[in-house]
Amino acid sequence: MNEIIRNPKAGVTNGSLDPQDWSGFRSLAHRMLDEAIDGIANVRARPVWQPIPDEVRAAVRTDVPRAATDLAEVYREFSEHVAPYATGNVHPGFMGWVHGGGTAVGMIAEMLAAGLNANLGGRDHMPIEVERQIVEWMRGLFGFPEGASGIFVTGTSMANLMAVLVARTNALGALARQHGIGSDGALLTAYASKAAHGCLSRAMDIAGFGTDALRKIDVDADHRIDVAALRARIAVDREVGFKPFLVTASAGTVDIGAIDDLKAIAELCREEGIWFHVDGAFGALAILSPELAPLLEGIELADSIALDFHKWGQVPYDAGFLLVRDGERHRQAFAQPAAYLSREARGLAAGTIWPCDLGPDLSRGFRALKTWFTLKTFGTDRLGEVIARSCALARYLETRVLAEPRLELLAPVNLNIVCFRYRAGDAVNREVVADVQESGIAAPSSTILDGKFAIRAAIVNHRTAESDIDALVAAVIRFGMQRSDGLIEVEAPPLAAQ
Repeated sequence: MNEIIRNPKAGVTNGSLDPQDWSGFRSLAHRMLDEAIDGIANVRARPVWQPIPDEVRAAVRTDVPRAATDLAEVYREFSEHVAPYATGNVHPGFMGWVHGGGTAVGMIAEMLAAGLNANLGGRDHMPIEVERQIVEWMRGLFGFPEGASGIFVTGTSMANLMAVLVARTNALGALARQHGIGSDGALLTAYASKAAHGCLSRAMDIAGFGTDALRKIDVDADHRIDVAALRARIAVDREVGFKPFLVTASAGTVDIGAIDDLKAIAELCREEGIWFHVDGAFGALAILSPELAPLLEGIELADSIALDFHKWGQVPYDAGFLLVRDGERHRQAFAQPAAYLSREARGLAAGTIWPCDLGPDLSRGFRALKTWFTLKTFGTDRLGEVIARSCALARYLETRVLAEPRLELLAPVNLNIVCFRYRAGDAVNREVVADVQESGIAAPSSTILDGKFAIRAAIVNHRTAESDIDALVAAVIRFGMQRSDGLIEVEAPPLAAQ
C-alpha cells in the first residue's frame, strides 16, 4: 500500500477513483448533461408515467458488481432501464401527489453541490453560510423574530417529527433527553385535525408517546379543524389529568389543500400555553404570493413551521425545512456535546452553533444550494406567481368538472387540489385512475372523501397548462365511459394527439 502512495502513476491507476482519461470522461459527462437537459426540454414528448416491464425489473436485479464496468455502459443501463420509468413528476401531466416539477436550474445546482461534496453537519465553511442565509430569508418571510433558527431536512415528515421533539423538550425540560419521558411524558397529549397528514401519528410513535396521544379533532364543512371542538377536547384532557403540549395546524391538508384557521389556533395555544406548530408542507409557501398569503394569517404566530421547498418551491428532491421561533429551544432539543465535535476559536472547527445542534443528522448534504439557486435565479415574486397560477389551474379544472354532467366534484377547491370523480361507482373510478395513469396522458392520484373514492388532481408542476387539464378531463371521461360500458380493453391515443 505504501508503494502505491509513493508511486504517482500507481496512485492514479490503483489508489484513486478519479478517471484515468479526463478528456474521455469530460466528453461523456457533457453528453449526459445534454441528454438530461433534453429530457426536461422535451418532456411533453414522452408519457407522464409508464408501467415497468418485467424484463426491465429483471435487468437491474443482478449480483453485487465485483468487477468494474465502463461508465458509458452504466449510463446506457440508466438511460434504458431507469430514466424512462421514473415517477413522472417532471412532466406537466403529473397531478397525482403534491410533487414539485423541479427545474433545470435546480438540476445544475445539484450537480454543483455534488462536486463540492460538502458535509453540512458542522464546521466553518461557506455551504453552511448559504444555509444560514436561507434561514434568514425564511425568518423574514414568515415574520419570525431574530434568534429564530432553521434547518434543512429530507422533508416535512422529518420536520414534523423534529417539531414534536422540540415541543417535547419544551414541555418536559432538557433532562427528558437523558432520563426519557417518564410518567410526566406519558400524560402529554397533542392535537391535529382528522384531515392532517399521517406523518404526525408516526412522529408521536417515534417520539415515544404512542399514536393514541395524538387527538384527532373533527373538521368543519370546509375541512378545517373545528377550533371549538379543539378547545373542548383540550379542556376535557386537562380535567382528567392529561397535559396538552402541542397543536399542529395544517396549511394545506393532504386530501384537499384546506388551511386551518391559523390565527384562532394561535390564540388558543397562547391562552393554553401549548406549542403551536404548522404543517405547511406545500401550503406554507403560499406566503410568496400576495394573492394567497392572506390565507396564512396567523402563521407568523407559530412556534415552528415545517415546509418543503421541493413542492411549490420547485426545488429538486429533497429539500424539506424546519423553522423554529426560539432558536435556543430548538438547540436544547438536539445539541449534544462530543469531543470529536468540539468548537474552536479559529480554524475549520470554529463557530458555536453548528447544524448538527439543530437536528439528528451529523452527515448532511448541501440541500441548501439548489434552494439558494432557485430563490436567487427566479426570485420570490416569480415563484409566487407560479404558485398562484397552479391555484388558478385548479379553479379551471373545477369549472370543467362542474360543467360536465358525467363528472362530480367531491370537495371545495381551496388551493391547488381538486377531488372529483366520474359519475359511477367506486370500482369504476378505481379503474379509471389506473387507466389514465397507464395511458401516459396524465397521472392523478386518489383518496377517500366522505366514504367515496375520489380522483385527486394536485396541480403543483410549474409546466402544467390548461391543455394538460383538458387532457386529464377528456381521459377521465373516455375511460369512465368505456369502463361503465364494460369495455375493459382500452387503447391510449398516441402522445402526439394529446
